[in-house]
Amino acid sequence: MPTSIKIDFVSDIACPWCAVGLASLQHALARSADAVQATLHFQPFELNPDMPPGGEEINEHLARKYGGSPEQFEKNRAAIRERGAAVGFTFNPAGRGRIYNTFNAHRLLHWAGLQGGDQQLALKRALLEAYHGRAEAVEQDEVLLAAVATARLDVEQARQILAGDGYAAEVREAEAFWRQAGIQSVPAVVINDRHLISGGQPPEVFEQALRQIAQAV
Repeated sequence: MPTSIKIDFVSDIACPWCAVGLASLQHALARSADAVQATLHFQPFELNPDMPPGGEEINEHLARKYGGSPEQFEKNRAAIRERGAAVGFTFNPAGRGRIYNTFNAHRLLHWAGLQGGDQQLALKRALLEAYHGRAEAVEQDEVLLAAVATARLDVEQARQILAGDGYAAEVREAEAFWRQAGIQSVPAVVINDRHLISGGQPPEVFEQALRQIAQAV
């Protein structure tokens, strides 16, 4: 009988490796279904919490934050596209274009999580595909609401959340919790509140860890 485990997937919509990591984790969960039955919770982490409206051009942002050249950035994007393709996630060939504030996306993800794990997963995937797959501006309400519709959640309720400050305090509290817990980069996969797997690992790495943890429970 499969062992029940809890997985907290700490991530940001703005993070391409989070898209790779989620797809990899889903492959691993499918492969290890004989041993593991997981409940998946998406936790907020903003890479750029101070990003103003309109965002910032991707290469300018990366150069300012990390250093490097446009050629290096394109080489990195090609590597990420290759890793994504290996796990079934298709990145936009031209990249994201701009970096946007993702706080409202996290508010909607928190709300989706209250509806159920499947709904939260569907919205997370829809948001990642909108941003990394189609280079849409995930700070814009219409983009966020289209993702809500794709996830088959209540669009009018989501519109009301975006019009106010619903779940803002909850998201900030969760972000503070994970930072205080030592999370400094994403994706961070936390299993049963104690086992940490960092980065967009290949499916076989996640699968091995899941099986080992299930046996030890």
